[in-house]
Amino acid sequence: MNEKEQEHHLSEKHHMKILWEEFFKSDDDTLAQDATLVEKASIVGRVGIMLLSCGTGAWRVRDSMDTIARTLGITCSTDIGLVSIEYTCFDVDNESYSQTLSLPATGVNMTKLNELEKFVRQFEAGDGQWTIGQIHKRLREIANQKSAYSSVIAGLSSGLACAGFIFLLGGGLPEVICAFFGAGVGNYVRSLMSKRKITLVAKIAVAVAVACVVYFACFNLGTLLFHLDHHHAYGYIGAMLFVIPGFPFITSGLDMSKLDMRSGLERLTYAILIITIATMAGWAVATVLNLHPGSMLKLKIDPGMLTFLRLIASFCGVFGFSIMFNSRPNMAATAAIIGAMANTLRLSLVDYAYMAPALAAFIGALLAGLLASVVRQKVGFPRIAITVPSIVIMVPGLYMYRAVFNFGITNINIGAFWITEALMIVIALPLGLLAARILTDKKWRHAD
Repeated sequence: MNEKEQEHHLSEKHHMKILWEEFFKSDDDTLAQDATLVEKASIVGRVGIMLLSCGTGAWRVRDSMDTIARTLGITCSTDIGLVSIEYTCFDVDNESYSQTLSLPATGVNMTKLNELEKFVRQFEAGDGQWTIGQIHKRLREIANQKSAYSSVIAGLSSGLACAGFIFLLGGGLPEVICAFFGAGVGNYVRSLMSKRKITLVAKIAVAVAVACVVYFACFNLGTLLFHLDHHHAYGYIGAMLFVIPGFPFITSGLDMSKLDMRSGLERLTYAILIITIATMAGWAVATVLNLHPGSMLKLKIDPGMLTFLRLIASFCGVFGFSIMFNSRPNMAATAAIIGAMANTLRLSLVDYAYMAPALAAFIGALLAGLLASVVRQKVGFPRIAITVPSIVIMVPGLYMYRAVFNFGITNINIGAFWITEALMIVIALPLGLLAARILTDKKWRHAD
């Protein structure tokens, strides 16, 4: 191949795409066990960066890379961030090979994560007796998997999630309907912008602004047709809750608990960035439209019926978020059942046992983690694909928005109150999952 032909194959992207199959020099029929250290290390890195692109935490990425490395007879040491991996592989011949890999963006894809974990288990079970060609083929198939759902489904799932969310926050039927349309259109727009590779700041700000405007339009239409009370306008906050960065928030806490501080702090910073963009965009639109957060009309429902409706709303909310995370319907339904039980328990502890919201959130997350551990043994889904969606519904997006709104109008004392309430719950959620993981996972509870 001459120099011009080599240049023709080089990536033009800002984050240059690695042509893995052109990088390998061994024949496709070569057993991975017989490949060079460079090629073995590249297989380890490729699996790791693909896992990282699915949104899973540093511990799971490292564990899978270690499994591939052991199967290939080499040692791997890796440092993992939000969108990058630096690692070195060593063999017994006093040789080592290092690579740095990065992603252009991060996201969540539970279906792809499930397929990658299956590949790692199959590779380990087969003692690495795969040819390089077989490995390339399987990883290429997984990498080429498109989003499991269209933009329309992404919008509908967001509407379902936020409709459930706003009911759990005290909204009635008008808020539920308006939030469904607001969040649905907002996430539909975000999905279209994502397919065009629009940068994070722009797509979050535009999606939130669209969601708030659509909610406001639906509310005005309802007022015109059904003479809705003005208090129903306060539910506009529910229309923007589809941008809550539940995955990075929860995985940041789990990573820091395992002293993966780089990954944990980067994920936390990423989550804070999204929340800042979303709440500022929501505040700006609310100011223009003369909206402000307030108390929605109190629902007149007896405790038994309220508990039943909370179970239904929690199921819908978690199911919607799971579909947004590209989970298959059976995986999403499993997470939704766990989330419905855990979140309803949390709300009941606050309302009827007068428990502090943060402590109730810890217990709810603990229950979700324990149930997920039992279910995982039966169905084999990735633990994170069940646990995180089941507690995203507990993230206090309403408190965060109220904090930023009050800071924006210089009500510092009120803003500080809401941000403190939010922080206590946000800290409690990963701690609940962590406690469940320590109790049920031998590998997780030890530091080695």
